[in-house]
Amino acid sequence: MNPPRTDARRHHDPDVRGFASDNYAGVHPEVLAALAVANGGHQVAYGEDAYTENLQQVIRSHFGPTAEAFPVFNGTGANVVALQAVVDRWGAVICAESAHINVDEGGAPERVGGLKLLTVPTPDGKLTPELIDRQAYGWDDEHRAMPQVVSIAQATELGTVYTPDEIRAICEHAHAHGMKVHVDGSRLANAAATLDVPMRTFTAAAGVDLLSLGGTKNGALFGEAVVVLNPDGIRHMKHLRKLSMQLASKMRFVSVQLEALLARDLWLRNARHAGEMAQRLAEGVRAVHGVEILYPVQANAVFARLPHEVSKRLQKRFRFYFWDEAAGDVRWMCAFDTTEDDVDTFVAALKEEMAR
Repeated sequence: MNPPRTDARRHHDPDVRGFASDNYAGVHPEVLAALAVANGGHQVAYGEDAYTENLQQVIRSHFGPTAEAFPVFNGTGANVVALQAVVDRWGAVICAESAHINVDEGGAPERVGGLKLLTVPTPDGKLTPELIDRQAYGWDDEHRAMPQVVSIAQATELGTVYTPDEIRAICEHAHAHGMKVHVDGSRLANAAATLDVPMRTFTAAAGVDLLSLGGTKNGALFGEAVVVLNPDGIRHMKHLRKLSMQLASKMRFVSVQLEALLARDLWLRNARHAGEMAQRLAEGVRAVHGVEILYPVQANAVFARLPHEVSKRLQKRFRFYFWDEAAGDVRWMCAFDTTEDDVDTFVAALKEEMAR
């Protein structure tokens, strides 16, 4: 059979890569191939397809026998759906002040999910039982939103990673207060690659109740999943997913991508490579006088501080974002397709601009 005709034209240079976001990366070829496999013929819509059914077995192989996955379109949707499942109308979510749900989701958890966020300043993006206690009070006070869940990100918005023991301590502390624990895992694979342990070790085995599992930042075209680890008290997920406009009609094309990443080791290969490139970038940056790395480089992000005018000039050569423009703080992200040459060329350009 002849290959299908297309009139689509390429409008970009596929050899150009930057350091703005791992969302800028394309789709891993193995994921594209999986989409082609799932295409053709008819499959039952709204998740009753063979690919979504098989995904459940794959998810349980990573997270344990009680895990259940609910594929959704994107990370914000995953967080909103997951948190609604564990927070009453009068309830609240304790999170880091720097958390994605607080600063990067356009108010969706509060405005769409109807959730109250109780934020805590942190030095490195990570919560601790002591920091949680700054907001974990007033359960009987009708004048205050009731803390019902602690939400942490793994890896955090600042690129730092919780150890399994740190997450276990948070879970024990939260559960002792009757609260559940949610993990924003848009970069969960990157954390597992850094820790060199299975994802189950710092989620289900540590006491986490549910998580948002990322795919897009690790090589998928689109798609994440809410994964319920502890079903006790977590109900109506299917209804919440639909209510939040996260129910895909052709769900097989979300599920098959997650299957392609998770069924073997693609998720880990991609995450390890992104982390290795971030370490290479950090090593090169540390050798540049006048540039300060702000946080430990533990996933695929490098946060740095350098003169504002240098960043502005460098942005004309490579895409990246300011994290705090007033302070001169920037964020450089590596992805599954970042190459050693990309990193070395960027570091050389940074040296050039710093020397001007």
